[in-house]
Amino acid sequence: MEQPIAEGDAAQLRHAFALAMKARERGDRPFAAVIVAEDGTILAEGLSTQGAGGGGTLAHSEMNACQAVIAAGLPRARLRRATIYSSGEPCAMCSAAIFYTGVGRVVYGLSAAAILHLRNAQPHTAGLSLSCRAVLDSAAEPVEVVGPCLEAEGAVPHQGYWVTGAA
Repeated sequence: MEQPIAEGDAAQLRHAFALAMKARERGDRPFAAVIVAEDGTILAEGLSTQGAGGGGTLAHSEMNACQAVIAAGLPRARLRRATIYSSGEPCAMCSAAIFYTGVGRVVYGLSAAAILHLRNAQPHTAGLSLSCRAVLDSAAEPVEVVGPCLEAEGAVPHQGYWVTGAA
């Protein structure tokens, strides 16, 4: 069920949706993530690099954003107060990476179920069924999870993408 969202969160999530469209336009999967500090400063942006950009597990948008803040050497205390805005619900791998990076809050657009529906995923292509919330609820330090939010807007970058033989 879609969750209500504060205006500041909505603006950042819409930014992630716009970046997801950019990823699609360059030939990658339509996903993006933005890590934002408590004061609203964008710390990192990550676009999917699955597709034209190469693929693989490290090509997920959340992994790219997490790698960027790690490479920047941002202190864990600052990241604990930061939020990652993800155009789609982070997978189990990305959820674990968010925790290990130290980001304290997740806001996502499309639910994993909505993404699977848009992809017309079959059992052999659906991946893990463990939700972001389930992964992060098991974390030693609490990580707030808000989502799904603004799903109709989050679906726009996916429209028609998965029916054209996407990678």
